[in-house]
Amino acid sequence: MSDVDDVLLRPVGEGDLPTLTGMLNSPEARAPFQWFGWLDPARTARGWAENGLLGPDNGLLMVATATEPLGFVSWRKIDASGYSYFWNIGILLLPDARGRGVGTRAQRLLVDYLFAHTPVVRIEADTEATNFPEQRALEKAGFTREGVLRSVVFRDGRWRDAMLYSIIRDDVDVAAAGA
Repeated sequence: MSDVDDVLLRPVGEGDLPTLTGMLNSPEARAPFQWFGWLDPARTARGWAENGLLGPDNGLLMVATATEPLGFVSWRKIDASGYSYFWNIGILLLPDARGRGVGTRAQRLLVDYLFAHTPVVRIEADTEATNFPEQRALEKAGFTREGVLRSVVFRDGRWRDAMLYSIIRDDVDVAAAGA
């Protein structure tokens, strides 16, 4: 695997669809915190055909190096009121890409991108309360822990708590990020 500084975000290409579909429908790739059961295997291809997985209310970018896919980051619009919204982001890395700083780098690149290209003031992320590697990655990416979301995720037959994190525009120098 390449150096973490070689990690970049890029739009999903047609050649990425088998990797994405495989990741989303693989208990092994999604374990231990992201496996919620089988999904429609054609859903990703339909979304890509419709808008390249880049819409006004959500999006998905590949996490990659110049030569290999490492996973993906995603975001979705959360309406805060009739006049304001923020993004909730997520990440799923291939097992071989985990534990090397790739998640921290990818999430920071996504934050820089969203603040540079959308008017939101807040970006949030949540992760299961026992997902300590993701909590560390979010903190290293500049997110602040806000609290516990009790019994918010149903996985593997039971409800689980999650930790809520956020980063706001004032936390980041968007112009210096150069995204």
